Amino acid sequence: MRVKGYKKYITREGDTFDALALEMYGEETLAHYIIDFNPNYADVLIFEAGASLRLPIVENAETRETLPPWRRQGGGTS
Repeated sequence: MRVKGYKKYITREGDTFDALALEMYGEETLAHYIIDFNPNYADVLIFEAGASLRLPIVENAETRETLPPWRRQGGGTS
């Protein structure tokens, strides 16, 4: 993974890291990139409106190997 920068994002009521990752990267299992850039919010499950986040712009995004197989990109148990 290579971070090319980030864009600022102000949360809306009900946003989640998974939903933001799906919108940003097309894969909700890549939410860890956003969490890593926003450690002060790592324990938030559902955002209230108004939180300021940094959404990393990445090249070659990969799913963490520590995720269970069903949460990795492509799913499955192989």
